[in-house]
Amino acid sequence: MRKPISKCGAQQLFATNLKRIRREKKLTQEKVAEAAELHPNYIGSVERGERNISICNIERIAFALGVSMAELVSEPPPEAEG
Repeated sequence: MRKPISKCGAQQLFATNLKRIRREKKLTQEKVAEAAELHPNYIGSVERGERNISICNIERIAFALGVSMAELVSEPPPEAEG
C-alpha cells in the first residue's frame, strides 16, 4: 500500500481561498469549471487540496472567478476566515 502524499501549505491555502471566493460569489463548481474551461471534477479535487495545479490553471480559475491570481494564493483578510 502506498503512503499518502502530504499536502503542502500553499496547496491547502489555494484550496481554501478557491472555495471561499467561489461561495462568496455564489458560484457552483460547475460554473467555475465552465468559465475556466476545466472539468467540474477537477475543480472539486482542487478545492479538496488534492491537486498541485499548474500556474496556467491558476490563471484560468482566477479569470473565471474575476479575481487576481494573487488573491488565490494570499492569506485571506481576518474577516474572511472562518
